[in-house]
Amino acid sequence: MLEVDQLTTRYGAITALHGVSLRVNAGEVVALVGPNGAGKTTLLNTVAGLLRPAEGAVRFNGADITGTEPATLVRRGLALVPEHRRIFKDLTVEENLRLGGATLSASQRRHKVHEMADVFPVLRAKWSTSAGFLSGGEAQQLAVARALMCDPKLLLLDEPTLGLAPTMVDVVFDLIARLRTKGLTMLVVEQNATRALHMADRGYVLRTGHVVADGAGAELAADSRLFESFIGGSAEESGAS
Repeated sequence: MLEVDQLTTRYGAITALHGVSLRVNAGEVVALVGPNGAGKTTLLNTVAGLLRPAEGAVRFNGADITGTEPATLVRRGLALVPEHRRIFKDLTVEENLRLGGATLSASQRRHKVHEMADVFPVLRAKWSTSAGFLSGGEAQQLAVARALMCDPKLLLLDEPTLGLAPTMVDVVFDLIARLRTKGLTMLVVEQNATRALHMADRGYVLRTGHVVADGAGAELAADSRLFESFIGGSAEESGAS
Protein backbone atom coordinates (compact mmCIF):
# COMPACT_ATOMS: atom_id res chain seq x y z
CA MET A 1 0.00 0.00 0.00
CA LEU A 2 2.75 2.48 0.99
CA GLU A 3 6.25 2.45 -0.47
CA VAL A 4 8.92 4.89 0.62
CA ASP A 5 11.92 4.69 -1.70
CA GLN A 6 15.29 6.28 -0.87
CA LEU A 7 13.68 9.30 0.74
CA THR A 8 15.91 12.24 1.65
CA THR A 9 14.40 15.24 3.45
CA ARG A 10 16.28 18.35 4.52
CA TYR A 11 15.68 21.38 6.71
CA GLY A 12 17.88 23.91 4.98
CA ALA A 13 21.45 22.60 5.21
CA ILE A 14 20.47 19.88 7.72
CA THR A 15 19.60 16.47 6.30
CA ALA A 16 16.99 14.80 8.50
CA LEU A 17 16.40 11.67 6.39
CA HIS A 18 19.16 9.93 4.46
CA GLY A 19 17.79 7.67 1.72
CA VAL A 20 15.13 6.00 3.87
CA SER A 21 13.15 3.12 2.38
CA LEU A 22 10.23 1.23 3.93
CA ARG A 23 6.92 -0.35 3.01
CA VAL A 24 3.55 -0.89 4.62
CA ASN A 25 1.37 -3.64 3.18
CA ALA A 26 -2.42 -3.51 3.21
CA GLY A 27 -3.82 -4.63 6.56
CA GLU A 28 -0.52 -4.30 8.40
CA VAL A 29 0.42 -2.34 11.50
CA VAL A 30 4.02 -1.19 11.11
CA ALA A 31 5.91 0.46 13.99
CA LEU A 32 8.59 3.09 13.42
CA VAL A 33 10.78 3.50 16.50
CA GLY A 34 14.04 5.14 17.45
CA PRO A 35 15.55 7.79 19.74
CA ASN A 36 14.49 11.42 19.80
CA GLY A 37 15.76 13.28 16.75
CA ALA A 38 15.95 10.14 14.62
CA GLY A 39 13.70 11.60 11.91
CA LYS A 40 10.51 9.68 12.66
CA THR A 41 8.16 12.69 12.61
CA THR A 42 9.98 14.07 9.57
CA LEU A 43 9.26 10.82 7.75
CA LEU A 44 5.55 10.88 8.56
CA ASN A 45 5.26 14.55 7.63
CA THR A 46 7.00 13.89 4.31
CA VAL A 47 4.70 10.98 3.51
CA ALA A 48 1.68 13.11 4.47
CA GLY A 49 2.73 15.95 2.15
CA LEU A 50 3.61 18.46 4.86
CA LEU A 51 7.28 18.39 3.82
CA ARG A 52 8.76 18.03 0.36
CA PRO A 53 11.63 15.58 -0.01
CA ALA A 54 14.90 16.56 -1.66
CA GLU A 55 15.25 13.10 -3.20
CA GLY A 56 13.39 9.81 -3.40
CA ALA A 57 9.77 8.87 -3.92
CA VAL A 58 6.60 8.03 -1.99
CA ARG A 59 4.05 5.72 -3.59
CA PHE A 60 0.56 5.05 -2.27
CA ASN A 61 -1.52 2.26 -3.80
CA GLY A 62 0.88 2.21 -6.74
CA ALA A 63 0.65 5.94 -7.52
CA ASP A 64 3.52 8.38 -7.04
CA ILE A 65 2.37 10.89 -4.40
CA THR A 66 5.73 12.54 -3.76
CA GLY A 67 5.12 16.16 -2.77
CA THR A 68 1.34 15.90 -3.20
CA GLU A 69 -0.67 18.42 -1.18
CA PRO A 70 -2.06 17.06 2.13
CA ALA A 71 -5.70 17.81 1.24
CA THR A 72 -5.36 15.74 -1.93
CA LEU A 73 -3.83 12.87 0.03
CA VAL A 74 -6.72 12.93 2.50
CA ARG A 75 -9.15 12.54 -0.41
CA ARG A 76 -7.08 9.59 -1.65
CA GLY A 77 -7.33 7.89 1.76
CA LEU A 78 -4.16 8.84 3.65
CA ALA A 79 -4.66 10.51 7.03
CA LEU A 80 -2.19 11.76 9.66
CA VAL A 81 -2.77 12.05 13.41
CA PRO A 82 0.00 14.52 14.23
CA GLU A 83 2.25 14.67 17.26
CA HIS A 84 0.67 16.60 20.18
CA ARG A 85 -2.78 15.85 18.65
CA ARG A 86 -3.45 19.44 17.45
CA ILE A 87 -7.17 19.40 17.97
CA PHE A 88 -9.13 22.66 17.91
CA LYS A 89 -9.47 23.38 21.62
CA ASP A 90 -12.02 26.17 21.25
CA LEU A 91 -14.39 23.97 19.26
CA THR A 92 -16.61 21.23 20.64
CA VAL A 93 -15.94 17.55 20.14
CA GLU A 94 -18.65 17.38 17.49
CA GLU A 95 -17.32 20.44 15.66
CA ASN A 96 -13.82 18.93 15.58
CA LEU A 97 -15.24 15.77 14.02
CA ARG A 98 -17.22 17.68 11.42
CA LEU A 99 -14.05 19.51 10.37
CA GLY A 100 -12.37 16.11 9.97
CA GLY A 101 -15.07 15.23 7.44
CA ALA A 102 -14.70 18.42 5.42
CA THR A 103 -14.01 16.46 2.23
CA LEU A 104 -17.27 14.51 2.54
CA SER A 105 -20.74 15.39 1.39
CA ALA A 106 -23.18 16.61 4.06
CA SER A 107 -24.95 13.25 4.25
CA GLN A 108 -21.67 11.31 4.39
CA ARG A 109 -20.40 13.61 7.12
CA ARG A 110 -23.53 13.08 9.23
CA HIS A 111 -23.18 9.31 8.84
CA LYS A 112 -19.51 9.35 9.85
CA VAL A 113 -20.18 11.56 12.87
CA HIS A 114 -22.76 9.06 14.13
CA GLU A 115 -20.32 6.23 13.44
CA MET A 116 -17.60 7.94 15.50
CA ALA A 117 -20.08 8.36 18.35
CA ASP A 118 -20.56 4.59 18.37
CA VAL A 119 -16.84 3.80 18.08
CA PHE A 120 -15.79 6.33 20.74
CA PRO A 121 -18.39 6.32 23.56
CA VAL A 122 -16.11 8.51 25.71
CA LEU A 123 -16.39 11.24 23.10
CA ARG A 124 -20.13 10.80 22.75
CA ALA A 125 -20.45 11.61 26.44
CA LYS A 126 -18.60 14.91 25.83
CA TRP A 127 -20.22 15.77 22.52
CA SER A 128 -20.88 19.44 23.30
CA THR A 129 -17.77 19.96 25.43
CA SER A 130 -15.01 22.24 24.20
CA ALA A 131 -12.07 20.06 23.23
CA GLY A 132 -9.77 22.09 25.46
CA PHE A 133 -11.47 20.55 28.50
CA LEU A 134 -10.73 16.95 27.48
CA SER A 135 -8.15 14.85 29.28
CA GLY A 136 -5.03 13.82 27.38
CA GLY A 137 -6.44 10.39 26.60
CA GLU A 138 -9.78 11.82 25.49
CA ALA A 139 -8.03 14.37 23.29
CA GLN A 140 -5.97 11.63 21.66
CA GLN A 141 -9.12 9.65 20.91
CA LEU A 142 -10.64 12.78 19.38
CA ALA A 143 -7.57 13.27 17.19
CA VAL A 144 -7.85 9.69 15.94
CA ALA A 145 -11.62 9.97 15.44
CA ARG A 146 -11.16 13.20 13.48
CA ALA A 147 -8.69 11.43 11.16
CA LEU A 148 -11.07 8.50 10.75
CA MET A 149 -13.82 10.85 9.57
CA CYS A 150 -12.33 10.79 6.08
CA ASP A 151 -12.47 6.96 6.05
CA PRO A 152 -8.73 6.51 5.43
CA LYS A 153 -7.10 3.48 3.86
CA LEU A 154 -3.85 4.28 5.67
CA LEU A 155 -3.59 5.96 9.07
CA LEU A 156 -0.32 7.58 10.17
CA LEU A 157 -0.05 7.94 13.95
CA ASP A 158 2.70 10.17 15.35
CA GLU A 159 3.50 9.50 19.03
CA PRO A 160 -0.08 8.67 20.06
CA THR A 161 0.82 8.03 23.73
CA LEU A 162 3.14 11.01 24.20
CA GLY A 163 2.54 12.72 27.54
CA LEU A 164 -0.25 10.39 28.64
CA ALA A 165 -0.69 8.78 32.05
CA PRO A 166 -0.11 4.98 32.11
CA THR A 167 -3.83 4.19 32.22
CA MET A 168 -4.41 6.38 29.18
CA VAL A 169 -1.50 4.71 27.38
CA ASP A 170 -3.41 1.44 27.77
CA VAL A 171 -6.54 3.09 26.35
CA VAL A 172 -4.68 4.27 23.25
CA PHE A 173 -3.03 0.89 22.61
CA ASP A 174 -6.41 -0.79 23.04
CA LEU A 175 -7.83 1.63 20.48
CA ILE A 176 -5.08 0.79 17.99
CA ALA A 177 -5.78 -2.91 18.55
CA ARG A 178 -9.49 -2.35 17.85
CA LEU A 179 -8.73 -0.47 14.64
CA ARG A 180 -6.42 -3.28 13.61
CA THR A 181 -9.20 -5.86 13.96
CA LYS A 182 -11.25 -3.74 11.57
CA GLY A 183 -8.52 -4.13 8.96
CA LEU A 184 -7.18 -0.57 9.06
CA THR A 185 -3.61 -0.23 7.81
CA MET A 186 -1.41 1.84 10.13
CA LEU A 187 2.12 3.24 10.34
CA VAL A 188 2.78 4.13 13.98
CA VAL A 189 5.59 6.25 15.40
CA GLU A 190 5.78 5.50 19.10
CA GLN A 191 8.12 6.32 22.02
CA ASN A 192 7.05 3.14 23.84
CA ALA A 193 9.22 1.04 21.56
CA THR A 194 8.84 -2.40 23.11
CA ARG A 195 5.06 -2.23 23.31
CA ALA A 196 4.76 -0.78 19.81
CA LEU A 197 6.93 -3.51 18.30
CA HIS A 198 5.04 -6.28 20.10
CA MET A 199 1.81 -4.82 18.73
CA ALA A 200 3.09 -4.43 15.17
CA ASP A 201 3.36 -6.95 12.37
CA ARG A 202 6.68 -5.43 11.36
CA GLY A 203 8.92 -2.63 12.52
CA TYR A 204 11.68 -0.27 11.43
CA VAL A 205 14.32 1.29 13.65
CA LEU A 206 15.39 4.78 12.63
CA ARG A 207 18.52 6.51 13.95
CA THR A 208 20.02 9.81 12.75
CA GLY A 209 17.87 9.64 9.65
CA HIS A 210 18.89 6.11 8.62
CA VAL A 211 17.03 2.79 8.84
CA VAL A 212 19.36 0.67 10.97
CA ALA A 213 17.13 -2.39 11.41
CA ASP A 214 13.84 -3.83 10.23
CA GLY A 215 11.92 -7.05 10.62
CA ALA A 216 9.08 -8.74 12.46
CA GLY A 217 7.92 -6.60 15.36
CA ALA A 218 8.30 -9.27 18.06
CA GLU A 219 11.78 -10.18 16.85
CA LEU A 220 12.96 -6.58 16.99
CA ALA A 221 11.44 -6.16 20.46
CA ALA A 222 13.37 -9.21 21.72
CA ASP A 223 16.76 -7.97 20.45
CA SER A 224 18.44 -6.42 23.51
CA ARG A 225 21.55 -5.46 21.55
CA LEU A 226 19.41 -3.50 19.12
CA PHE A 227 17.89 -1.46 21.95
CA GLU A 228 21.22 -0.80 23.60
CA SER A 229 22.94 0.19 20.34
CA PHE A 230 20.29 2.08 18.41
CA ILE A 231 17.21 2.89 20.48
CA GLY A 232 18.75 3.71 23.85
CA GLY A 233 18.58 1.80 27.11
CA SER A 234 17.23 -1.70 27.53
CA ALA A 235 14.10 -3.11 25.96
CA GLU A 236 12.45 -2.95 29.39
CA GLU A 237 13.33 0.73 29.79
CA SER A 238 12.07 1.56 26.31
CA GLY A 239 8.81 -0.14 27.17
CA ALA A 240 8.22 1.99 30.21
CA SER A 241 5.47 4.59 29.98
